[in-house]
Amino acid sequence: MPKDLENPKFILLNVGYSELNANWNWKKIYSPFARIYYVSEGDATIYINEATYDLKPDHLYLIPPFTLHDDECKSYFSLYYVHFYEDVINRESMFDKYDFPIEIRATSLDMMLVRRLWDINPDRQLRDYDPQLYDNPPTFSQYVADNNKMSRRSKFETQGILYQLLSKFYALVKLKADSKDIRVNNVLKYIHETTENNITLTQLADIACVTIDHFIRIFKKEMKCTPLKYINMKKIEKAQLLLLTTDMPIREVALELSLDNISYFNRIFKYYTGRTPTEYRKIGNKF
Repeated sequence: MPKDLENPKFILLNVGYSELNANWNWKKIYSPFARIYYVSEGDATIYINEATYDLKPDHLYLIPPFTLHDDECKSYFSLYYVHFYEDVINRESMFDKYDFPIEIRATSLDMMLVRRLWDINPDRQLRDYDPQLYDNPPTFSQYVADNNKMSRRSKFETQGILYQLLSKFYALVKLKADSKDIRVNNVLKYIHETTENNITLTQLADIACVTIDHFIRIFKKEMKCTPLKYINMKKIEKAQLLLLTTDMPIREVALELSLDNISYFNRIFKYYTGRTPTEYRKIGNKF
């Protein structure tokens, strides 16, 4: 495990078991939380970034937060599922810095850990399997509230089990920056830890110790996008969490992220999520 991934704090949202029969078919799922699946029987498919993953029994699968993906199931399929998010305040998320493997072979201990997690959190199963019916502000807030009601003992054990399950994936993580350019990594760490600030190209070029033009070139080479696009993407990811986990007015969310122009905030929010901030919150009104 990388030495800098120390003491992450996870918030459990859901844990449960599902038996499905060709009714696990969802498109364009894009959630601010992570998922772990333990497949017990049958088979299904997940499509992520033009890659296809065939879900097989006795394997663990990890889908990081803010990962656009499709689910497909054509026959009987059963799995245990765990939904959680990383509580990150002014520090770099492990999912920001590292690419995690999607699939690993599970052990009998993994099965026991998932079942134990469900045993100590018996009322945290999904009420509905459609992501649009549970991936919305009112439902998300209820899951967070449920987490706050846990006993201290259950919280400790829940954290311990999540640590153990994720440790299997940690062993195979890779830096997201392909060539591991230390200049870009330093800039990424700064962006991730100061997302709420007004981050300028001058600041980032100074951190990289290069000119602005040269910085833009090396950043695009490493990250396949411009610095501004990456900064906006991270701001909108944080905006999604704020809209889901707080009752802050939309204007305050924008100001919290140093986006003073509310029209610009609305525009980039819709660009990344497909909805305006208002639509993102109102989606829960139909439930």
